[in-house]
Amino acid sequence: MSLLWKSDQEDGTYKNPILFADYSDPDVIRVGDTYYMTASSFNYVPGLPILTSKDLVNWELKNYAIEKIDEPGYDLPQHAKGVWAPAIRYHEGYFYIYYGMPDEGIYMVRAKDALGTWEKPVLVLAGKGLIDSCPFWDEDGNAYIIHGYAKSRIGFKSHLGIFPMSWDGTKATGEDHILYCGLKTQPTIEGPKVYKRNGYYYIFAPAGGVKTGWQVILRSKNIYGPYEEKNVLHQGNSIVNGPHQGALVDTVNGDEWFLHFQDRGLYGRIVHMQPVVWENDWPVMGINAVDGCGEPCIIHKKPNTGITEKPCYLAAGDDFSSEKLGLQWQWIGNPKDDFYSLKERKGFLRLYCKNPSGKAEPILWECSNVLTEKLVCPYFRASVCVDISALSEQEQAGMVMMGGHYAYLAVRMIRGQKRLILGKSYDGEDGMREKAEQLLVLPEGQEKVYLIFAMREEDNGSVFHCYYSLTDDTDPASWTEVRAEFTPSDHTWVGAKIGLFANIVGDKEAGGYGDFEYLHVEALED
Repeated sequence: MSLLWKSDQEDGTYKNPILFADYSDPDVIRVGDTYYMTASSFNYVPGLPILTSKDLVNWELKNYAIEKIDEPGYDLPQHAKGVWAPAIRYHEGYFYIYYGMPDEGIYMVRAKDALGTWEKPVLVLAGKGLIDSCPFWDEDGNAYIIHGYAKSRIGFKSHLGIFPMSWDGTKATGEDHILYCGLKTQPTIEGPKVYKRNGYYYIFAPAGGVKTGWQVILRSKNIYGPYEEKNVLHQGNSIVNGPHQGALVDTVNGDEWFLHFQDRGLYGRIVHMQPVVWENDWPVMGINAVDGCGEPCIIHKKPNTGITEKPCYLAAGDDFSSEKLGLQWQWIGNPKDDFYSLKERKGFLRLYCKNPSGKAEPILWECSNVLTEKLVCPYFRASVCVDISALSEQEQAGMVMMGGHYAYLAVRMIRGQKRLILGKSYDGEDGMREKAEQLLVLPEGQEKVYLIFAMREEDNGSVFHCYYSLTDDTDPASWTEVRAEFTPSDHTWVGAKIGLFANIVGDKEAGGYGDFEYLHVEALED
């Protein structure tokens, strides 16, 4: 595991982002002295990550709330579907997470221990287009869900809805109806989080769109409104575009902070944190506020949580020494037990060549047996060693950069010869397609190959490079560069990811496998 992005400056300050990783639509709560974060996971599983921190700056991925998506169709990748913006809450001894699946409805999953096993998800309200759900248990014994709407499913957006639910949080007890319309002043309002303070109901919500939006606050003395509105955080003169959608959280001494995302294109939506103060019962976020609307900070004094933690780093890469996959790994669709093994060959990840798509000419975009991990710093080098000696005809194993489009290097068996392949996706008339280019025929008896991806800062921004080597020489001068002519990008609300795979490229039964010895990821100078 490499140490890649450090927010804690170890001098009493932190720098944003606190997480340079695609934990989009973050929500955070404090229970005792521990902070718990979750985020969207879309079609990637396991889903609903659980991260913890003691100081709001240093976060560690500890668990997931759902192992897979138990709904029809998700055994194959359902890009742009799945688990959208969640809300995490602690209520009467349970951790609750509510989330919308735009094609199915609003779900709830809960657990006594956030780091233990979560119960099976419950469908609270079925319906297309219901997203971004947040629960609220009021002091008078009533409970509600406030949520957004997905235009792609229901035909409209820029509205927030509300419906009552049972006190145990398991089902709707009344009809959904429109609570607030933002068409005139808050276009694309969504992602609500609900709080109560000094007799006011507050809805914290993003508006204006993912890349360029702002954070708005609605407040009312009645949960059903009408609501006053105020913009409290925007880009201003900062370099942080679209600072919005997230969570208000306090420390044990009463200080408050707002965690939100910034859209960084190929890197996905990374997590920032702003200080919060209150003026005239309105929150003021960030720094350099004008008329109560602040802008994001880059360096700031750390929260005073009463606990000092050592700087920690998100895991990247793997030496596959464990009997379980590391928490950094997610499949792009529901996995099956026979996709992989960490026991057949100790110290290796064995990926079995499969074609879960069932198509005669499968492409990686449609195969759930692609194992991925998030990018966790802006400039890096990722290198993998794969033993390809067990590949059989029409099978391949390699590494992919998966995004809005993807590119991969793989060894493919064709007519009895192992050949190094550069594969790339493209837009065809009937959807995403894939083309492959042969780079070379491997020498007879070649058992291992070394594949390397790098993201570097160059004059025209972040530039992707890929290389290969037939020896274990770690000197980059000995590697052969491949002119991939590929630019990673985000896709369907998800940042680009590094992936490992072994699959079948023709119409045949499974047989062989690729053994991955390691994936090393190291930061490059920014």
